[in-house]
Amino acid sequence: MGPRRRLLGRHPLKKRVLKNTAAEADQFRLRAAVAFACVLIGVIGLGFWYFRLQVWQHDDYAMRSEANRVKLRPVVPGRGLIYDRQGRILADNVPAFRIEVTPSEAGDSEDWLPQLAKVVALTPEDIARFEDERRASRGFKPIVLKMRVSDEEVAAFAVDRWRFPGVELVSYLNRRYPYGELFAHVIGYVGRIDTKDQEAMGRSVLTHTGKTGLERSYEEQLRGQIGYEQIETNVDGRPIRQVGHVPAKPGADLRLSIDLDLQRAMVTAFGDMDGSAVAVDPRTGEVLGMVSLPSYDSNLFVNGISSVDYKTLNDDPSRPQFNRNVLGGGPPGSTMKPFMALAGLDSGFRRAEDKTLSTGEFHIAGQKRGYRDSHGGGHGWVDLRESIAQSVNTYYYKLALEMGIDRVDQYMTRYGFGQKTGIDLLGENIGILPSPAWKAKNNKKKEGWYPGETVIAGIGQGYWVVTALQLARGTAAIADGGNLRQLHLVREIRTGYESPWVPKVLQPTTRITDNPAHLQAVHEGMEATIHGGRGTATMMARGAPYRMAGKTGTAQKVSRKGNVSMNPHSLPFHLRHQALFVGYAPADNPTIAVAVVVEHGGYGGSTAAPIARKIFDAWLLGKMPEPIVPKDAPAPTVAPLAANGAAPKPSATSKLGEAAAQAEQDAPKGRPVAVNGAWAESVAQINARVASQPGHTPQVLQGPSMLRPALPGYVPSQTPSEAPRSDDALIEPDLDPEASDDDAAPVTAPTTEPRR
Repeated sequence: MGPRRRLLGRHPLKKRVLKNTAAEADQFRLRAAVAFACVLIGVIGLGFWYFRLQVWQHDDYAMRSEANRVKLRPVVPGRGLIYDRQGRILADNVPAFRIEVTPSEAGDSEDWLPQLAKVVALTPEDIARFEDERRASRGFKPIVLKMRVSDEEVAAFAVDRWRFPGVELVSYLNRRYPYGELFAHVIGYVGRIDTKDQEAMGRSVLTHTGKTGLERSYEEQLRGQIGYEQIETNVDGRPIRQVGHVPAKPGADLRLSIDLDLQRAMVTAFGDMDGSAVAVDPRTGEVLGMVSLPSYDSNLFVNGISSVDYKTLNDDPSRPQFNRNVLGGGPPGSTMKPFMALAGLDSGFRRAEDKTLSTGEFHIAGQKRGYRDSHGGGHGWVDLRESIAQSVNTYYYKLALEMGIDRVDQYMTRYGFGQKTGIDLLGENIGILPSPAWKAKNNKKKEGWYPGETVIAGIGQGYWVVTALQLARGTAAIADGGNLRQLHLVREIRTGYESPWVPKVLQPTTRITDNPAHLQAVHEGMEATIHGGRGTATMMARGAPYRMAGKTGTAQKVSRKGNVSMNPHSLPFHLRHQALFVGYAPADNPTIAVAVVVEHGGYGGSTAAPIARKIFDAWLLGKMPEPIVPKDAPAPTVAPLAANGAAPKPSATSKLGEAAAQAEQDAPKGRPVAVNGAWAESVAQINARVASQPGHTPQVLQGPSMLRPALPGYVPSQTPSEAPRSDDALIEPDLDPEASDDDAAPVTAPTTEPRR
């Protein structure tokens, strides 16, 4: 388009409009006012916000600021100590070090872990456990890599610590059990907290918790309360100084009713046999000693047991980890006869002078099967006292059948069977009281109750399951005039070193009978068992300066075939009878009641009764039993402890025991004491551990006794008048007086094969 056309195409000139300055001024003032108002509101709001931060929320933000400067470091309390009745330490704490790693600070474990393994010995199990916990937890939470770092490793790590950021050496108190195997089934052990424990406890800084025994039962009391330290840090988070402190409250201490020396005597009395035993004070219900054999070293579990040791324990057919007193149980055999006799008197079905004819075999009316007595020809006419002393099965066959199983169940419940004894250990087995209701619930064939099952229940066979704790409690009730007391291990508790000991609160005592004459008749029968002319445990009374009362028992695992008799020593080891004994002493004023169960022991009178006699002697006379020396092996020796507390060197290879070798000192010179191999190693380690405790004077192995004689007026002989008899002198190779189904077994020499 050319210039001309552009000119022609323009619009005509528009009318020029003049500015309205007044209107523009008004508009400006309005805008300025709005802007000023906005600025003013903003300033007021900002001032209000500053006032809120500096005045209203000053405390909150000051606390947050202080938290950035001051860190809270938890202080783990010392776990409560455990003592025996004489004040000797059974579980304590020793200083130790562990290595903790904070993954978020340490970085990739593949970079630093191989280098750290050159400074500190790390096992594959330590590394595997660390990796599992690292994957399952948050990165900022410290994870334990290795427990119980040695002094040499502590020194080596301190030199190279700068190379491992996020890896710290932390001091702690490590749980220690000076007597290891001796109290493993009583005290138990603590172990490292696992996922299950964390779910139950919630978030906790603790690394260990009670796993078994009293350590678990009294976890809340022993644990204590966690304290805190207020640590001032710099901008890098490094600690500068402590600005505050909330002390931790140590756990409560426990004083047990168990006596250390009696516990030793009970273990020694068993020799190499498996089984369990419980000794109680019938006047109080206090447990004086409780053993389950074989045992294990509880120290192995404190910081995590190795796979090799754990496999060794699990593969042992004797099951050393199984607590026979609490979790076990079996048929009581003839040890139930005193209770059946008392039930017959209390129910009115028998009088003490009533006699029953024993012909050697008992028949239920209308049945061909016969229920055998212990002697093929029978015992003749026997009353209640004689039936207990001679263990006459026929007397109790007939009594149980006349009473009926329901009434038997009623009285056995009154005597404490089929229920917990109150022992302060978790998981106690209540056993089985045979009854039609129990059979209907547990019998898959849905069979009814047969009269023959009532008959054998009268002699402690059949469906019966009774624990040694229940037998000891019931026997103690007979000894204490009918008072059925709660059994307990913990005698007193104190919440601080300066606090007084407070007795444990117990359940009310109940009565098993209100007729003293009935108890007296049963007592006379039990006393005649040991001191009578035809009792089943008369060998037990030889040379005793005190009188005892008791009852032997034999629980069979297999029945006879037809009329063929069997000798239990000729049976395969796993099929041999269980040997039992219950009793108390002194008979006129009992201060101790025991229940002994020997697995695969054969006869109660020849196996369990001698063990009970040794326990009585240890408690009443202060006479420690002689350890049994295997005939097919040379007897190792253990040097006795010197009176000044020096200890012999512990064996480096105990029963699973490399971890228990500690406190090595020069052994004092002295006359060696011959003992069996396992006990020699155990004694050596125990002596070393005890002697290493500050201010502790160990017991001297040599000397007339280790226990205080508890028998009034007894003075131990300084010069024996005759050579000591071996255990064989107390064993009669005679017939089984308690066998329920067998004829008299022929006299044969017992086998010499090992018990385990």
